[in-house]
Formats: sequence, C-alpha cells, structure tokens
Amino acid sequence: MKLVLYYVILLGSSYVISTYGPQQRAQMTGDILFGGLFPIHFGVASKHQDLAARPESTQCVRFNFRGFRWLQAMIFAIDEINNSSSLLPNITLGYRIFDTCNAVSKALEATLSFVAQNKIDSLNLDEFCNCTDHIPSTIAVVGAAGSAISTAVANLLGLFYIPQISYASSSRLLSNKNQYKSFMRTIPTDEYQATAMADIIEYFQWNWVIAVASDDDYGRPGIEKFEKEMEERDICIHLNELISQYFEDHEIQALADRIENSTAKVIVVFASGPDVEPLIKEMVRRNITDRIWLASEAWASSSLIAKPEYLDVVAGTIGFALKAGRIPGFRQFLQQVQPKKDSHNEFVREFWEETFNCYLQDSPRLQESGSTSLRPLCTGEEDITSVETPYLDYTHLRISYNVYVAVYSIAHALQDILTCKPGHGLFANNSCADIKKMEAWQVLKQLRHLNYTNSMGEKMHFEENADLAANYTIINWHRSGEHGSVLFEEVGYYNVQARRGAKLFIDKTKILWNGYSSEVPFSNCSEDCEPGTRKGIGIDSMPTCCFECTECSDGEYSNHRDASVCTKCPNNSWSNGNHTFCFLKEIEFLSWTEPFGIALAICAVLGVALTAFVMGVFVKFRNTPIVKATNRELSYVLLFSLICCFSSSLIFIGEPQDWTCRLRQPAFGISFVLCISCILVKTNRVLLVFEAKIPTSLHRKWWGLNLQFMLVFLCTFVQVMICVVWLYNAPPSSYKNHDIDEIIFITCNEGSVMALGFLIGYTCLLAAICFFFAFKSRKLPENFTEAKFITFSMLIFFIVWISFIPAYFSTYGKFVSAVEVIAILASSFGMLACIFFNKHNPDVNIN
Repeated sequence: MKLVLYYVILLGSSYVISTYGPQQRAQMTGDILFGGLFPIHFGVASKHQDLAARPESTQCVRFNFRGFRWLQAMIFAIDEINNSSSLLPNITLGYRIFDTCNAVSKALEATLSFVAQNKIDSLNLDEFCNCTDHIPSTIAVVGAAGSAISTAVANLLGLFYIPQISYASSSRLLSNKNQYKSFMRTIPTDEYQATAMADIIEYFQWNWVIAVASDDDYGRPGIEKFEKEMEERDICIHLNELISQYFEDHEIQALADRIENSTAKVIVVFASGPDVEPLIKEMVRRNITDRIWLASEAWASSSLIAKPEYLDVVAGTIGFALKAGRIPGFRQFLQQVQPKKDSHNEFVREFWEETFNCYLQDSPRLQESGSTSLRPLCTGEEDITSVETPYLDYTHLRISYNVYVAVYSIAHALQDILTCKPGHGLFANNSCADIKKMEAWQVLKQLRHLNYTNSMGEKMHFEENADLAANYTIINWHRSGEHGSVLFEEVGYYNVQARRGAKLFIDKTKILWNGYSSEVPFSNCSEDCEPGTRKGIGIDSMPTCCFECTECSDGEYSNHRDASVCTKCPNNSWSNGNHTFCFLKEIEFLSWTEPFGIALAICAVLGVALTAFVMGVFVKFRNTPIVKATNRELSYVLLFSLICCFSSSLIFIGEPQDWTCRLRQPAFGISFVLCISCILVKTNRVLLVFEAKIPTSLHRKWWGLNLQFMLVFLCTFVQVMICVVWLYNAPPSSYKNHDIDEIIFITCNEGSVMALGFLIGYTCLLAAICFFFAFKSRKLPENFTEAKFITFSMLIFFIVWISFIPAYFSTYGKFVSAVEVIAILASSFGMLACIFFNKHNPDVNIN
C-alpha cells in the first residue's frame, strides 16, 4: 500500500514539476504559496470516450466572467498584502490558481498538484527522482465555488490537513468536521438559507410549491433541509425534482411538462446557475410566464440566468444574496487588466477574446477555429470599460468579497505565526511555528483560532464548525427601463442572529411580481376560505394543503380569509348569519316593562287589593254573626297570608338578583303554608265540633284560640326550618343562562332542587290533609257549605301545583318564573274565591 502511495505521489510530483498541474493557470512565485480554485468556465464539453485510444483531457466551455472576477479578487488581495508594510512584512506571497471548469474532475486534477507538491519532502522520494529543485509548498487553498466540487477537493486536502477556505460552497454537509477536517468557508451554510426560504413562503402565505434542486452535494442537502422546514410549517411541496446541466433534452422537457401542468405557482430552486439554465431556456421556449421563482444564493444573481431574453420568465424572482462587502481600489484594479501586462495570468487572454469577441495574435483558439472564423483580430489594448460584462459589475461585491476575506484570513493566520512569542503558541508546550519551515497543518491550527477585524470593521473569526456567521440580503429581479437588463433590487434582509420571529424583514412595496405586478401571487392548493368559513376536511388522495371550506358552526366565527379554525364567540355573544363576527346576546328576564310581566303584576296587585278589601269588610263587620261564624281571628291571619301569597309573586318579576332569588321561594312557601295551616285548623275545628254533637266545655277549652294559633305556628315553623336549612347549605343565586343561542336568560339558580321539592312537597302535604278534613265535612248541615268550598279550593290547589311540576321542568329562561307566578296567582285566587266569596247564614254561630 505504501509503494502504491509513493507511486501516485511520484506521478503527481513529476506532473507538478513539469507542468504545475493543468496547463492553463494564473501563477506567481513567492516565499509562501497560496492555491486557488475558481470556475473560469461554466462546464466541460460533453465528449464520449470510447477508450479506443488514449483518453484526451476534456475541454472547458463557456467563459464565466464572474468567476474570472473572483480570481482577480484573490490576486488583488495578495498584491495588496505584498505591498503592505504592516501585514507579513518582508514576506512575499505567491499563488497558483487553476480553473475547475465547474467540474469535479478538473478540480481534482488541480488539487492533486497541490497535494503532491506538499508531500514530496516528507516522503523521502530521492531514490525515485531528483526533487531538490521544486516550488514552495501550497500552505492553503482558496476555493472552490460549487459545493459538490468543494466536497471532492476537501476529501483530498483533508488527508494532508491542508487548509481550504471556500468562498461560495454553502452545503450543510461540509460542516461535518469529522469528514472534512480542513474545510472552512466565508459563506453561511445552507442550514440558514433553507430556513429563510421557508420563512419567506410562510410570510407570503403560500402552501403549494414546487422544489427543484441540483443533483449534487449542494442541491440535495439544501432541499432536504427545506423539506423539513416545510413539514414543520404544514406547507406542501407538490413536485420535488432534481436537475443538472448535463441532463438530456428529453429529461428537461419532461421536467418542464410537470411544472407546466402543476397548479403550484412558486418554484423554489436550490441549484447553481449552470444547472438551472437548461430549465429556464425550456420555460422561455414555452413562454411560461406565470411562475414565481425563489432562488438560492448560488443563482440569485447569476449572469447565466439574469439575461434580458429570459426576463419574461424570471422577472420578479425573489433571491437570496450574500451581504455585499467593500474592497477599496478593486474597481481600478479590474479596469487595468490587459493581456500584455498580465502575462502571469493565462486566463486574461481568453477573457479579453470573449469580452471583445475577437482573437489575439498567436491565440491557440484562433488556430483551433481555423481561418474561417468570423472573429476579427484584436490588439490587446482595447478599452475594457467600453464593454458591459458581469466582470465589471462591482456594485455589489458578494462572492468577490468572500474571496478577499478568505485570502486575508490566511494572511492574518500567517501574521499570527510570524508574531508568535515562545511560550504563547498553539503547539506543543505552547511553542510557535517557524514561518520559514511551517507546514500546512500548522496554518490550519492557526486558522481555527483566528480572530481579527477586517477592512469593514467587522470581527472575523471561524465558529466551531469552521463557518463564518453571515446574513442574507433579499433581492427582487426588476426589468431595467434603460436597456431591458436585469436590476437586482434589495427588498429586505434575513438576519441569522436575530431572535425568532424577527429574522425576516421584507418591504412588500418594493417587490414587482413577474416584473410588473404589486399583487402577491396565489400559490395554494385550494382557494382561500372566505370569512365565516374554515379549512375543512382534506380532499381525498390529495396532500393536507388541499381542502374544502366548511361553514363555521353557530356560535363560532372567522373574520379573516383562510382561517384554520373558527373562533368560539364569548359567552355573552353569538355569531351573525354569515358567521363573520359576534354580536352581544339579548338579555332576557321576566321584566316589569314587558306585556307579560305587566299582566302578571296587575293580577298580583289585583289579588292583594281584593284580599285587602275582604279584610277591610271583615274588620268593619267583625261583630256580625257571619264574621264570628268564620272564626274571625283565624280569618284575619288567613287573609294576611293570602296578601303575602299575592305579594310573593311580585318578587318573581324583574331582573333576578341574589337577594331576590334567596327571598322569593321562602316567601312563597311560608305564605302558602301559613294560609293552608289556617284553613286546616278552621276545617278540623268545625269537624270536631260537629262530631261531638254537643260542644262541651272540654271541646271549647281544647279548641281555644291559643291552641289554634299554636297549631298554625307549628305548621308554619316546619316550613321556616326547611327554608333556613336550604338558605344555609345551598342558597339560591342569580344565574346567567347561556344555553340559548342568541339570548342570555337571567334566572335564579335554586341551589338545591331537593330543597325546593321539600318546600313544595310540605305545602302539598298540608293541603292534602286539609282536603281530607274538608272532604270529610261535606255532609255537614247545609248552612255549613264552607267545607265544600274549602274542598274545591284544595282541588284547585292540587290541580295547579301538579300541573306546575312538569311545566316548571319543561320551560326555560324567564318562563320558569312566569309559570311559578301563574301557579301562585291561580292557587291564591282559588283559595280567596272559594273561602271568602261564598254565602254564609248569619243565624249560625258555633262560638
């Protein structure tokens, strides 16, 4: 195994020494060497290798102006450091920068040269080759751009602990330090971006989206995290698709078919510009312009997509862009590029030819294309500022600034090594590394403890997972009025460090949907439920976001669109007919002002008046035989009790209060018992006198007035005790009954139905005894027909109160009080009429 490793390193080292990796590169020697990996081309030409002959190196195609600007940012930073008197003085930094062509194979080809050169000295290969004359080791690598490429590069660099700082690889998989030991980055991980995308979808109240991801280590983990965020928010993904720039035409067309047939209007794309370009081209060809694109930072400002010819489809795109930085002097540096001056940068020649659509003299591409090429020759002295390309778009330096920060981070780590004092170092026994003999792993250790302030005054340090914390700027693609190009308008931001709920800010007034509309597009599986309805049962065989709207139940309401649940109205309110709001319920009780209450009150007052009139007659004619014959004293008490009976009915009218609720039943019960006790004593006295044939002095003494009053008192006292026990243990109280839909009935909660039953039951028991004695007295002489009328009054009493029981329990609200008032009045009028309105013989006297 060791021999195999030697052999691989030998091949790599011989390749490095002879050609320094891939032939096309930017290179400058120095005391310390930085490596660089940049996508100067968007891809490689698809070429079938049948292995009939020696395989040829794949050719890179489509020049990437932004990628070249990123490369220039690295060169500018290194030149700036070399010219600095405070940072790494007397040390010259060099670089070797290669083109990854946005392909893993090209990136690994370049990375192999970094690794092999670093291991020549440590592997003792003198017996295999002469390695005394070689270039300095690469102590750190800046790059690569794509996450899939950085993953492959990190696996190789991590074997030898060569630090790698990526400026654009945001895959969350790269945060795994157990697998990618030497990887760091100056761009936030997709862990934040996926959450931010979900927050935007939730912010605009969309629940039906399409997810598209590149089929690599950038797209798959990003969209996986996005899916989890969607599940937490109960938002549905209708389609979940993978895409690649190497897809066949029929695969792109099939994907476009599915998107075109989908009812989802929002397309979330987690991919790079080259990967998403084929899909955009197909959408443009089909003229599908009713979709909203949500772009990840990898293509949110991509020059491949942000073209005027694509704007009908992609205008209105919402994208995530990294926070822009400031690089003083970088603008002038970009404008000074020229093929003749930048001989150390072999990419400048191709950049110049692609910018001016020409060929330089002795250009390899001129020879490849032949004499029939339509491109003219160029001198190499053309004015670079006269041509508009993404290369000179330095208004928002995002990735370029990340490259700048990455280079300075390595330089500051080297500065820390240079200024390290023995006894304060990071290595064994607090020793320091020797900058003249340092190795890559020592730079990696220093980078992990890096802490400095950059040119913008920001504190720079790598977190535990070697990621730099950062925020996103949210941009909206507008159409520029001048020449129809894309204008990236900042419409908000996403602050990763802010508290939950305050991370996202969007100014909706700045957003133009589809390039012209200010109305937020609709992207939901089902139409929003109108106010007064809620989301109901889901539609069969469809995701949970697809539902039917259900009208709110009575007593519930929803006052906004797309309500998930209906809100129950407060106890004192009820929903209107459309269930959009609640109104206060009407409060009802047996009122003094309503006709029914007035009628009952009049009847009660009439009863009191008639009874008082009868009492007045009895008092006036108290010495007449007829008054004496009716047991005058008991008649007074009886008339007084009837007045109390009529008066007690008035307590049942009006708004129930706690005191009226506690007074009315005892008042009614005691009044009736007092009344019936008087009738019972009178009836029993008459019956005993006539059964004795001849009243003796014993009968007169036994049935004297004192004893009669004592019996009345004892009968009434029992009822009083029932009321006292009731009021002590379970006192009645005022109660608002909300059971009826639109009405609140204020009633009395009797506290104990059993106590009420005892009260009425005891009254009925006395009435039954009274009825028994009255019935037994029915055969008395004709002049004593009073017993017959007492019988009738008790019959009326029983009929009324037997009817009262079912009526009482079958009614509700104010009608409960009305039923009891009617029962009190009916039985009171019955006793008044039957006992005092019959004719008496004035000649009879039983005294």
